[in-house]
Amino acid sequence: MSDIIEEVNTIDTKPVVVEPSLQLKTGGFWMRFWAFVIDSLVIAAIVGIAVKPLFAVMDWSVTGEIWYAPYTIISGIIFYVYFVLMTKFFKQTLGKMVFGLKVQKENGEPLDWMTVLFREGVGRFINGTMLYLPYVIVAFAPNNKSIADYFADTIVVHENIYVQKV
Repeated sequence: MSDIIEEVNTIDTKPVVVEPSLQLKTGGFWMRFWAFVIDSLVIAAIVGIAVKPLFAVMDWSVTGEIWYAPYTIISGIIFYVYFVLMTKFFKQTLGKMVFGLKVQKENGEPLDWMTVLFREGVGRFINGTMLYLPYVIVAFAPNNKSIADYFADTIVVHENIYVQKV
């Protein structure tokens, strides 16, 4: 019995018994893909509710042929701020919450600002500028890690699903 570790689940008041030979299951490609789709819809809603009306009232154009149009810059800022703040304070975005996924450091330490900024800022920028192709790496990489996860030494796991350690 001494080799059984008890962890307290923060949602329930009853303890969850976890054997040392178990580890959290990693979030696969499709779960992360659909979480990203939900996050994209949330960001589009935020931009549609907060930014578009402002541009309409000011009679500014929301279309631009250049990448540095004001509407594009503001939308981009909202995109990155959403991912950085949600990951730092909740370890998950709304999309990840829906699917029960969370981001954690591989060594188990708390997420610090540099890790989150590097993962969500630099990692998403690289993935976005390469037409989202680097996201496909998640399907084939060990532990379903993305390029951003490799850069920041993080991993995306299911919140309460454990698998046998290999």
